[in-house]
Amino acid sequence: MEIWLYLAMGSALAALVLALTFARQVNSASPGNDLMQELMGAIREGAMAFIRREYTAVTGFVVIMALLIFALLDWGRPWGAVAYVFGAVLSALAGFIGMRIATAANARTAEAARIGGIDAALPLAFRGGGVMGFTVAGLGLLGLSLGYWFFEIMLEDPQSFEIITAIGLGGSTIALFSRVGGGIYTKAADVGADLVGKVEAGIPEDDPRNPATIADNVGDNVGDVAGMGADLFESYVGSMIAPIAFAAFAFAGEAFQPEAFFYPLMIATIGTVSSIIGSFFVKPGKGSLAAALHRGTYVAMGLTVAGVAVITPTFFSDDAGVDNTWGLVISVVVGLAVGWLIGQISEWFTSDHHKIVKEIARQSQTGPATVALEGIAEGMRSAAFSVIVIAFGMLGAYWGGEMAFDVELAGIYGIAIAAIGVLSTLGMTVSVDAYGPIADNAGGIAEMAHLPPEVRETTDALDSLGNTTAAVAKGFAIASAAVTALALFFTFRQAVITAGGELDTLNILEIEVIVGLFLGGMFPFLFASMTIKAVGRAANQMIEEVRRQFREIPGLREGKEGVKPEYAKCVDISTTSALREMIIPGAMAVALPLVVGFISVKALGGLLAGALVTGFLLAIFMANAGGAWDNAKKFIEAGAYGGKGSDSHKAAVVGDTIGDPFKDTSGPAMNIVIKVMTIVSLIFASAFV
Repeated sequence: MEIWLYLAMGSALAALVLALTFARQVNSASPGNDLMQELMGAIREGAMAFIRREYTAVTGFVVIMALLIFALLDWGRPWGAVAYVFGAVLSALAGFIGMRIATAANARTAEAARIGGIDAALPLAFRGGGVMGFTVAGLGLLGLSLGYWFFEIMLEDPQSFEIITAIGLGGSTIALFSRVGGGIYTKAADVGADLVGKVEAGIPEDDPRNPATIADNVGDNVGDVAGMGADLFESYVGSMIAPIAFAAFAFAGEAFQPEAFFYPLMIATIGTVSSIIGSFFVKPGKGSLAAALHRGTYVAMGLTVAGVAVITPTFFSDDAGVDNTWGLVISVVVGLAVGWLIGQISEWFTSDHHKIVKEIARQSQTGPATVALEGIAEGMRSAAFSVIVIAFGMLGAYWGGEMAFDVELAGIYGIAIAAIGVLSTLGMTVSVDAYGPIADNAGGIAEMAHLPPEVRETTDALDSLGNTTAAVAKGFAIASAAVTALALFFTFRQAVITAGGELDTLNILEIEVIVGLFLGGMFPFLFASMTIKAVGRAANQMIEEVRRQFREIPGLREGKEGVKPEYAKCVDISTTSALREMIIPGAMAVALPLVVGFISVKALGGLLAGALVTGFLLAIFMANAGGAWDNAKKFIEAGAYGGKGSDSHKAAVVGDTIGDPFKDTSGPAMNIVIKVMTIVSLIFASAFV
């Protein structure tokens, strides 16, 4: 079985080599003229400055958590704390590397669009995103494999699986703060730039006269690249940890337990190799731009299913007591199908190729209120469809687990396996997602550098597709969060029982459980409120600063030659606000399960159940409503209902600014919140008893 550990390490290294290859290809492309390079440099400088300050601020929290693990848990001395810090460092590194290349790819994509059009720009933007995708997949799989090898095989630590779980918590910590901090940064700049620039001043998006433009472009990187990379890193690691940790508690003494440990690594290995192959199928050809990106994803998914179907029957030894290995194949396929279906639902609700977004755009003719109402209604409706998919997916995965093993709780292992199935093709999923911010930045640089109109048309086509691919990737991440959190929840239950606690069942008629359910159901709403208000406060400062510059800098609004806005002041507002506002929401997500757990384990069980349900619903609702508003605005900007500058356009911009914190701050952070709460509870389970 250990061969799969080394194969996992090998495939992880292959993913990192591909990321390095993509990075070199991006850096070798022409960055354009001097002005384009100057703009690219300003965006990179602002992005790297923010991420350094963000990681410095989060370091203190990481140290506190490491000390808590060391002090409160027997197995935390010292290896649990070391594993936690290791996971945090890997998550931060993934975001840092991906953002560094993304900020180098933006001007190069604009230049490629100028020289060679779509056929040249699409592959370059995808390779820039591919650095993020395959860095996340490579570091996630390599980090967990190294942790397993060191703690379980080299040290033979009897509590190695608890220690390995701490790697996931480290990744979750960085992901939470990166998503919240990056989301506040990017949306404060975006809202300020849109409301003052488009609505009040009547100037185009990314116009160089707008002081918030550079901050907006910086925000695309710190929120949608670094934040998203850290987010999916922890999702990926968590999805592998869930079945491994569950097997450690639930399958103790079973002959198939060693295979159950390595099976998630096998799935991840096959998925990583499949993603590497799929990446070479992303190139323009016949059909739409979306078809070019989806082609790579479908190839990766197909190869993963084929690989798992071929290898699984021979993976478990004949004397391991496995009834039917095809049950596990079913669980993997169900996971992939759930991720894909929720992604398709997200595309259906957010793409301007479908009637939902077009209907939201039509509502703009009667003002911003009807745009807002239609977007809210469609976001809520999308949550209903997604829940139905998740519910049937869990049933299918549970059935697959029971088919495979004739032991108690085998179905839960099937659900945990479905979680890694959702993200098995993570390399491709993140690559397609990270492509979006690069295309968006390329459009901004094309506008600010006064490139020919056809260049902006090309980058706008890439950007519009990027909004949809981002929504699809968020669908994968949220689906994984729901399934992974459920698997971790059952693992938490087993950990409490193993430690001598009483949590065989959760009786919703017990007052402790009822209180926990209400607190858990409440927290995602409170978290969303805090993060949306944080964006509002930061955006208010941004709006006032942009207005001040238009008012006090002579000739700025008129575009007088030689007059430039003070970009640095807007960058500083977003940076300072994001770092200040991210601490309390992030800390509460970690502190709440600790406080409740030390009071009552049953109440904590109710808390986790309530947060899982409402958090998943809110995440889907906000992500899809925000994406729909954004593309409705872009649909009008393409010429519908009067086009840019019309009253319909101004109404759609208002809807888009409401949706900005929905889809890029609160919504994406919600799936991290429900996993952070569960994994914190799992790690500290023995301390609660």
